Formats: sequence, structure tokens, C-alpha cells
Amino acid sequence: MSEPFIPLCVPNFEGNERKYVDDALDQGWVSTGGAYITRLEKDMADFLKVSNVAACQSGTSALHLSLIEAGVMPQDVVLVPPVTFIAAVNPVKYQFARPVFIDCDDSFCMDPKKLLRFCQEECSFEDGVLTYQGAKVKAIVIVHIFGNMADMEAIMDIAGTYHLKVIEDATEALGTRYTEGRYRGKYAGTIGDFGAYSFNGNKIITTGGGGAVTANRKETVDHIRYLSTQAKDDTHYYIHYEVGYNYRMTNLQAALGVAQMEELPEFIRRKHKNYIRYAEQFADFPYAELMPFRKGTESNHWFYCLKIDRDKIQESMRIIITLLEKRGIGTRAIWGLINEQKPYQKETVYELEKAPYYAARILNIPASTNLTEQEIDRVAKTIREVLTDLAEK
Repeated sequence: MSEPFIPLCVPNFEGNERKYVDDALDQGWVSTGGAYITRLEKDMADFLKVSNVAACQSGTSALHLSLIEAGVMPQDVVLVPPVTFIAAVNPVKYQFARPVFIDCDDSFCMDPKKLLRFCQEECSFEDGVLTYQGAKVKAIVIVHIFGNMADMEAIMDIAGTYHLKVIEDATEALGTRYTEGRYRGKYAGTIGDFGAYSFNGNKIITTGGGGAVTANRKETVDHIRYLSTQAKDDTHYYIHYEVGYNYRMTNLQAALGVAQMEELPEFIRRKHKNYIRYAEQFADFPYAELMPFRKGTESNHWFYCLKIDRDKIQESMRIIITLLEKRGIGTRAIWGLINEQKPYQKETVYELEKAPYYAARILNIPASTNLTEQEIDRVAKTIREVLTDLAEK
């Protein structure tokens, strides 16, 4: 009998999820109003040590609302990463703005050295306004890839110099924080002007869908919450003073989220423990290495990245993934670079070197919080066998 398939990453419901969802159903509050939404917002604010959080429909809507609040207008320029899920960049297009792709560093996050060089050498800065090819550069979208923290000290200094808004895409990094430096104790998503989170099914905690957003001013989050609920100014006569959006989280989702927030510290502990076990399994393996996380941070270890040695293994990532799938192990490639996707092929790219390098080499391996030690050992053993066969054939 074959062993069961080990998926890449699945949700884990072992707490009060059913209890809270049943309670929301019993109360009849299932849509975009209800006590669980307020409770989830408070629980997140307490965890992140911020004054205000607005729960919304998705991480994508959280990013879109942040761009709106940041004042990004049609034809403005927003600096974005090429290494991320496409949802991090699509909201720039929603605003009819122009993305410019800045290369990553070895953390997979935006390279602040190239970001600075772009601002200094490719742009003009006059009267406090940074422009590129005649268009205003308004914001930077920083994605904390796989739970790895970007170099926020350098990025915030650049943003301060050029008066740019910083939108942190922390959709993969809930619980990641600095342990050293200027931002010691600060969580991903709480350093820039805005922080966006996702509760998609594969994230460290989930509400099925759903997301959340915070900002550096309590009043800003209040306005984002207002926009997310159709910008309603008079509940009796349905008067609206601004264009709003149907971006509010539902109470059923929030009930699930409240239960998941209770488990978040334990999930982070397990993610870290499992990473350590993987690191032991791949130590001194000649055909791939487990990538580290940034020093001076405590990552949530959302996803684990194995870098394939391309000097020894030439087969495509698709072949590797397929061979592992046949052996009962779910894996995936890092992502197709966004600048290579059809809607973005005409956009500006800047000094892309490490992005394509890592895109050709990184394999994500199973990272669920309910993985057993035996499953981790089986995953590692199978990957070692498959890669060894490919290298030696």
C-alpha cells in the first residue's frame, strides 16, 4: 500500500474554530457585520502591538486599500518586486498606476541597494517630489517573502529621503519580527506606512479567504475600514461621500480567524521546529541547500525554500516537481516572475539579476503546521533520493 500524499501546505483546525463559527451561525451574524469581526481586529492589534487593524476581504483588497489611502493615482509610479505572487502587484494596475520592478537580494525581498540606485540614477528629485520619466513615484510595495523580513532599516531611510509611502505586504509574514536593530520587537507590517495581511488557506493562519490592514495612524485605518464598507455615511438614507468598496470581511470568516489567532504562537513554534528538522536533514547535502532567514529577525518560517544546485542538476523545475508528486510529495516552484507575465511584459525592470537566478533554483517543500517528524523525514529522504538520481544519471 502506497504512503499518503504529503501536500505543500494545508490549514490546521485544532482549536475553537467550529465552536466560534457555530456561535456566529446561531447568532445569525454571517455577513459583513458582527462581534467576531471586531474581536479579530482587536486580537490582531494586540498581537502586532498597533493601535488599529481593519479586517477585509483578502490580502489583495488590503493592498488595494493601502494604495488608495497612499494617494496613488493613474500614471503614478509604484516600485514593486518581481519575486512574489502576482496579487502583490495587481492592485497597482487597479489604480492605473505604473509598476517598476526592482531586483531582490538573497532574502528574496527587494534589494535596498538597487532601490537606492534607481532613485538616485534613474529618477529626478525636485521640490520634494521623485519623478521617473515624468511621472511621480508615489510608493514602494515591500513583500516579506515566505516570512523573511526585508531590510526595513535601509528601505525606510530611502523612503524618508524621497518622500515615498511604504506599503508592507506582510501577507506571508504574520508573526515575523525584528530581534535586533532600530526596529527591534517590531512585526512585519508595522514599520511602514501600511501593512497588509492575508488569511488565505495556505497562510500560517486562515479564515478561508480574508485579510487585514493596519497603518501608522489610527485615523488612517478608520478611513480604510470606511472605504471597505462601501463608504456609507448615512445608514438610514444610504448616503455616500466617497467611492467605496465591498472589501469587508464576513463575521463567519472572522469567527474562524479568532480561533486561529489563539493558535498563532503555537503554529509559529511548530514552523520553526520543523524548519530546524529540515535543516538537519539537508545539512551537507551536495545537490541542494535549505535557505536561511535574515539574521536579526525571528521569522514565522511560513515557507521553506530549497535551492537546487543548477551546476549539478539541469532538469527543469517542472520535472523535479512532477517526479516528487509521483512519490507522494507536494512541492512547487517559487513563482513565475511577475515582470515576465503577459500583463507586465512592457513594464520597466531594473537590474534584475538575482530574481531570475532564484526563480530557476528555488523549490518550496511541505510546510504545514500539522506535519509530523516522520513526515518531515520522509519528505527530506524522498527529495534527496530524487535529486541524487537526477544528478547522477
